[in-house]
Amino acid sequence: MKGSNVFFSILSAHHLFILLLCLFIAGSSCLKIGETCSSNSTCDPGLSCQSCSANGNTRQRCTMIQPSSPTSKVKGLAFNKYSWLTTHNSYAQSDTGSASLSPKNQEDTVTSQLKNGVRGLMLDMYDFQNDIWLCHSFNGNCYNFTAFQPAINVLKEIETFLAANPSEIVTIFIEDYVTSPQGLTKVFNASGLREYWFPVSKMPKNGEDWPTVDEMVQQNQRLVVFTSKSSKEATEEIAYNWKYVVENQYGDDGMKAGSCPNRNESSPMNTKTISLVLQNYFKT
Repeated sequence: MKGSNVFFSILSAHHLFILLLCLFIAGSSCLKIGETCSSNSTCDPGLSCQSCSANGNTRQRCTMIQPSSPTSKVKGLAFNKYSWLTTHNSYAQSDTGSASLSPKNQEDTVTSQLKNGVRGLMLDMYDFQNDIWLCHSFNGNCYNFTAFQPAINVLKEIETFLAANPSEIVTIFIEDYVTSPQGLTKVFNASGLREYWFPVSKMPKNGEDWPTVDEMVQQNQRLVVFTSKSSKEATEEIAYNWKYVVENQYGDDGMKAGSCPNRNESSPMNTKTISLVLQNYFKT
Protein backbone atom coordinates (compact mmCIF):
# COMPACT_ATOMS: atom_id res chain seq x y z
CA MET A 1 0.00 0.00 0.00
CA LYS A 2 1.28 3.44 -0.89
CA GLY A 3 0.17 4.87 2.46
CA SER A 4 2.17 2.26 4.33
CA ASN A 5 5.27 2.99 2.29
CA VAL A 6 5.01 6.69 3.10
CA PHE A 7 4.64 5.86 6.77
CA PHE A 8 7.74 3.68 6.75
CA SER A 9 9.71 6.37 5.03
CA ILE A 10 8.76 8.96 7.64
CA LEU A 11 9.44 6.55 10.49
CA SER A 12 12.80 5.54 9.07
CA ALA A 13 13.83 9.16 8.56
CA HIS A 14 12.82 9.98 12.13
CA HIS A 15 14.87 7.11 13.53
CA LEU A 16 17.80 8.11 11.33
CA PHE A 17 17.67 11.66 12.67
CA ILE A 18 17.69 10.42 16.27
CA LEU A 19 20.55 8.06 15.50
CA LEU A 20 22.61 10.81 13.89
CA LEU A 21 21.89 13.11 16.82
CA CYS A 22 23.12 10.45 19.24
CA LEU A 23 26.23 9.78 17.16
CA PHE A 24 27.00 13.48 17.01
CA ILE A 25 26.60 14.03 20.74
CA ALA A 26 27.90 10.81 22.24
CA GLY A 27 30.45 9.75 19.65
CA SER A 28 29.13 6.23 19.10
CA SER A 29 25.66 5.87 20.59
CA CYS A 30 23.05 7.47 22.81
CA LEU A 31 24.11 7.90 26.41
CA LYS A 32 23.62 4.98 28.79
CA ILE A 33 22.16 4.98 32.27
CA GLY A 34 24.38 6.89 34.71
CA GLU A 35 26.22 8.89 32.05
CA THR A 36 26.15 12.68 32.21
CA CYS A 37 23.74 14.32 29.78
CA SER A 38 22.33 17.64 28.66
CA SER A 39 18.77 16.70 27.63
CA ASN A 40 16.39 13.74 27.38
CA SER A 41 17.09 13.37 23.66
CA THR A 42 20.75 12.54 24.32
CA CYS A 43 19.87 9.48 26.44
CA ASP A 44 18.95 5.98 25.32
CA PRO A 45 15.21 5.36 24.78
CA GLY A 46 13.41 4.88 28.09
CA LEU A 47 15.86 7.09 30.00
CA SER A 48 15.50 10.72 31.04
CA CYS A 49 18.12 13.34 31.84
CA GLN A 50 17.80 14.27 35.53
CA SER A 51 19.78 15.29 38.58
CA CYS A 52 19.35 13.99 42.13
CA SER A 53 20.45 16.53 44.72
CA ALA A 54 19.29 14.24 47.54
CA ASN A 55 22.33 12.02 47.07
CA GLY A 56 24.69 14.87 46.26
CA ASN A 57 24.57 14.24 42.52
CA THR A 58 23.92 17.68 41.05
CA ARG A 59 25.09 16.85 37.53
CA GLN A 60 22.40 15.63 35.17
CA ARG A 61 22.64 11.95 34.27
CA CYS A 62 20.65 9.50 32.16
CA THR A 63 18.22 7.98 34.63
CA MET A 64 15.53 5.32 34.79
CA ILE A 65 13.10 5.35 37.69
CA GLN A 66 12.54 1.83 39.00
CA PRO A 67 9.86 1.18 41.63
CA SER A 68 10.69 -0.90 44.66
CA SER A 69 8.85 -4.18 45.13
CA PRO A 70 5.85 -3.67 47.44
CA THR A 71 6.63 -6.92 49.27
CA SER A 72 10.09 -5.60 50.15
CA LYS A 73 8.44 -3.03 52.45
CA VAL A 74 6.12 -5.34 54.36
CA LYS A 75 5.59 -9.09 54.08
CA GLY A 76 2.76 -11.49 54.81
CA LEU A 77 -0.15 -9.41 53.50
CA ALA A 78 -3.01 -10.49 51.27
CA PHE A 79 -2.54 -10.00 47.53
CA ASN A 80 -5.12 -7.20 47.49
CA LYS A 81 -3.30 -5.26 50.24
CA TYR A 82 -0.37 -4.38 48.00
CA SER A 83 -0.08 -1.88 45.14
CA TRP A 84 1.16 -3.45 41.89
CA LEU A 85 2.47 -1.26 39.08
CA THR A 86 0.46 -1.85 35.89
CA THR A 87 0.99 -0.60 32.34
CA HIS A 88 -1.74 0.40 29.88
CA ASN A 89 -1.56 -1.30 26.47
CA SER A 90 1.57 -3.04 27.73
CA TYR A 91 2.29 -4.61 24.32
CA ALA A 92 2.05 -1.34 22.36
CA GLN A 93 5.70 -0.47 21.84
CA SER A 94 7.58 0.27 18.66
CA ASP A 95 10.15 -2.52 18.68
CA THR A 96 7.85 -5.34 17.53
CA GLY A 97 8.66 -5.33 13.82
CA SER A 98 5.03 -4.64 12.95
CA ALA A 99 3.65 -1.98 10.62
CA SER A 100 1.00 -0.91 13.12
CA LEU A 101 -0.17 2.69 12.90
CA SER A 102 -1.73 2.48 16.37
CA PRO A 103 -0.35 4.63 19.19
CA LYS A 104 2.75 3.30 20.94
CA ASN A 105 2.03 3.57 24.66
CA GLN A 106 5.20 1.91 25.96
CA GLU A 107 8.91 2.41 25.31
CA ASP A 108 9.97 -0.93 26.82
CA THR A 109 9.27 -4.51 25.85
CA VAL A 110 7.13 -6.56 28.21
CA THR A 111 10.27 -8.37 29.37
CA SER A 112 11.92 -5.05 30.25
CA GLN A 113 8.77 -3.83 31.96
CA LEU A 114 8.69 -6.92 34.16
CA LYS A 115 12.38 -6.60 34.99
CA ASN A 116 11.80 -2.96 35.93
CA GLY A 117 9.01 -3.66 38.41
CA VAL A 118 5.78 -3.82 36.40
CA ARG A 119 3.49 -6.57 37.72
CA GLY A 120 0.22 -5.86 35.90
CA LEU A 121 -0.17 -6.02 32.12
CA MET A 122 -3.13 -4.81 30.07
CA LEU A 123 -3.37 -6.76 26.81
CA ASP A 124 -5.91 -6.35 23.99
CA MET A 125 -6.46 -9.72 22.30
CA TYR A 126 -8.13 -10.35 18.93
CA ASP A 127 -8.66 -13.10 16.39
CA PHE A 128 -6.32 -12.33 13.49
CA GLN A 129 -4.66 -14.41 10.78
CA ASN A 130 -6.03 -17.65 12.27
CA ASP A 131 -4.33 -16.89 15.56
CA ILE A 132 -4.67 -14.68 18.64
CA TRP A 133 -2.96 -11.31 18.23
CA LEU A 134 -2.32 -8.23 20.33
CA CYS A 135 -3.90 -5.26 18.58
CA HIS A 136 -4.86 -1.70 19.42
CA SER A 137 -7.87 -1.52 17.14
CA PHE A 138 -11.56 -0.64 16.80
CA ASN A 139 -14.98 -2.17 16.04
CA GLY A 140 -13.85 -5.47 17.52
CA ASN A 141 -11.59 -6.31 14.58
CA CYS A 142 -7.83 -6.45 14.15
CA TYR A 143 -6.21 -5.19 10.94
CA ASN A 144 -2.71 -5.20 9.48
CA PHE A 145 -2.31 -1.55 10.46
CA THR A 146 -3.51 -2.08 14.07
CA ALA A 147 -1.73 -5.39 14.80
CA PHE A 148 1.41 -5.54 16.94
CA GLN A 149 2.33 -9.20 17.32
CA PRO A 150 0.92 -12.66 18.09
CA ALA A 151 -0.16 -12.92 21.73
CA ILE A 152 1.91 -16.08 22.19
CA ASN A 153 5.10 -14.00 21.94
CA VAL A 154 4.26 -11.80 24.92
CA LEU A 155 2.76 -14.68 26.91
CA LYS A 156 6.01 -16.59 26.52
CA GLU A 157 7.90 -13.54 27.77
CA ILE A 158 5.72 -13.62 30.88
CA GLU A 159 6.29 -17.37 31.31
CA THR A 160 10.05 -16.87 31.07
CA PHE A 161 9.89 -14.19 33.75
CA LEU A 162 7.77 -16.28 36.12
CA ALA A 163 10.03 -19.30 35.66
CA ALA A 164 13.11 -17.23 36.46
CA ASN A 165 11.50 -15.39 39.40
CA PRO A 166 9.66 -17.95 41.55
CA SER A 167 8.53 -15.42 44.17
CA GLU A 168 6.89 -12.97 41.74
CA ILE A 169 3.20 -12.65 40.81
CA VAL A 170 1.92 -11.20 37.53
CA THR A 171 -1.63 -10.08 36.70
CA ILE A 172 -3.00 -9.90 33.15
CA PHE A 173 -6.05 -7.81 32.25
CA ILE A 174 -7.40 -8.90 28.85
CA GLU A 175 -9.53 -6.57 26.77
CA ASP A 176 -11.08 -9.51 25.01
CA TYR A 177 -12.23 -9.52 21.39
CA VAL A 178 -11.50 -13.21 20.81
CA THR A 179 -14.48 -15.15 19.47
CA SER A 180 -12.79 -18.35 18.28
CA PRO A 181 -13.81 -21.35 20.43
CA GLN A 182 -11.41 -21.82 23.35
CA GLY A 183 -9.13 -19.26 21.70
CA LEU A 184 -7.67 -17.89 24.92
CA THR A 185 -7.35 -21.33 26.48
CA LYS A 186 -5.34 -22.58 23.51
CA VAL A 187 -2.90 -19.68 23.48
CA PHE A 188 -2.35 -19.78 27.26
CA ASN A 189 -1.80 -23.54 27.14
CA ALA A 190 0.70 -23.13 24.30
CA SER A 191 2.61 -20.49 26.27
CA GLY A 192 3.12 -22.72 29.31
CA LEU A 193 1.40 -20.23 31.62
CA ARG A 194 -1.24 -22.67 32.86
CA GLU A 195 1.39 -24.01 35.25
CA TYR A 196 1.12 -20.77 37.24
CA TRP A 197 -2.65 -20.21 36.99
CA PHE A 198 -4.55 -18.83 39.98
CA PRO A 199 -7.95 -20.59 39.81
CA VAL A 200 -11.22 -18.69 39.63
CA SER A 201 -12.61 -20.90 42.38
CA LYS A 202 -10.21 -19.33 44.90
CA MET A 203 -11.01 -15.71 44.04
CA PRO A 204 -13.00 -13.84 46.72
CA LYS A 205 -16.62 -13.29 45.69
CA ASN A 206 -17.86 -10.91 48.37
CA GLY A 207 -15.10 -8.43 49.09
CA GLU A 208 -13.01 -10.71 51.28
CA ASP A 209 -9.23 -10.60 51.26
CA TRP A 210 -7.34 -12.61 48.68
CA PRO A 211 -4.84 -15.26 49.79
CA THR A 212 -1.54 -13.88 51.00
CA VAL A 213 1.28 -13.41 48.54
CA ASP A 214 3.23 -16.07 50.43
CA GLU A 215 0.40 -18.58 49.96
CA MET A 216 0.14 -17.83 46.25
CA VAL A 217 3.89 -18.27 45.84
CA GLN A 218 4.01 -21.50 47.86
CA GLN A 219 1.25 -23.01 45.71
CA ASN A 220 2.84 -21.63 42.52
CA GLN A 221 -0.44 -19.89 41.66
CA ARG A 222 1.35 -16.76 40.55
CA LEU A 223 -0.56 -15.72 37.45
CA VAL A 224 -3.86 -13.88 37.89
CA VAL A 225 -5.82 -13.46 34.64
CA PHE A 226 -8.97 -11.46 33.97
CA THR A 227 -11.05 -11.16 30.80
CA SER A 228 -13.60 -8.53 29.79
CA LYS A 229 -15.88 -11.29 28.42
CA SER A 230 -18.25 -12.52 31.14
CA SER A 231 -19.06 -15.81 29.39
CA LYS A 232 -15.47 -17.04 29.54
CA GLU A 233 -15.53 -17.52 33.28
CA ALA A 234 -17.84 -20.49 32.68
CA THR A 235 -16.48 -21.69 29.33
CA GLU A 236 -12.72 -21.20 29.84
CA GLU A 237 -12.34 -20.67 33.60
CA ILE A 238 -10.93 -17.18 33.07
CA ALA A 239 -12.19 -14.70 35.65
CA TYR A 240 -14.61 -12.01 34.46
CA ASN A 241 -12.81 -8.77 35.24
CA TRP A 242 -15.75 -6.67 36.43
CA LYS A 243 -16.79 -9.32 38.94
CA TYR A 244 -13.53 -8.94 40.85
CA VAL A 245 -12.12 -5.50 39.99
CA VAL A 246 -13.34 -1.91 40.16
CA GLU A 247 -11.59 0.59 37.92
CA ASN A 248 -11.64 4.37 37.76
CA GLN A 249 -12.11 6.28 34.51
CA TYR A 250 -8.96 6.31 32.42
CA GLY A 251 -7.50 9.39 30.74
CA ASP A 252 -8.15 13.05 31.45
CA ASP A 253 -11.58 12.45 32.98
CA GLY A 254 -10.01 10.23 35.62
CA MET A 255 -7.47 12.85 36.70
CA LYS A 256 -9.76 15.62 37.96
CA ALA A 257 -9.01 16.79 41.49
CA GLY A 258 -11.58 15.71 44.04
CA SER A 259 -13.26 13.22 41.72
CA CYS A 260 -12.83 9.49 41.15
CA PRO A 261 -15.49 8.26 38.71
CA ASN A 262 -15.59 4.62 37.68
CA ARG A 263 -15.27 3.69 34.03
CA ASN A 264 -18.54 2.63 32.43
CA GLU A 265 -18.01 -1.13 32.67
CA SER A 266 -16.99 -1.04 36.33
CA SER A 267 -19.05 -1.04 39.49
CA PRO A 268 -18.79 2.20 41.52
CA MET A 269 -15.42 2.75 43.15
CA ASN A 270 -16.89 2.44 46.65
CA THR A 271 -18.32 -1.04 46.03
CA LYS A 272 -17.66 -3.13 49.15
CA THR A 273 -18.11 -6.56 47.58
CA ILE A 274 -15.05 -6.24 45.32
CA SER A 275 -11.58 -6.23 46.83
CA LEU A 276 -9.33 -5.28 43.90
CA VAL A 277 -9.01 -1.70 42.62
CA LEU A 278 -7.42 -0.77 39.30
CA GLN A 279 -6.32 2.88 39.49
CA ASN A 280 -5.69 4.60 36.16
CA TYR A 281 -3.51 7.68 36.15
CA PHE A 282 -2.53 8.86 32.69
CA LYS A 283 -3.56 11.62 30.31
CA THR A 284 -5.29 11.16 26.96
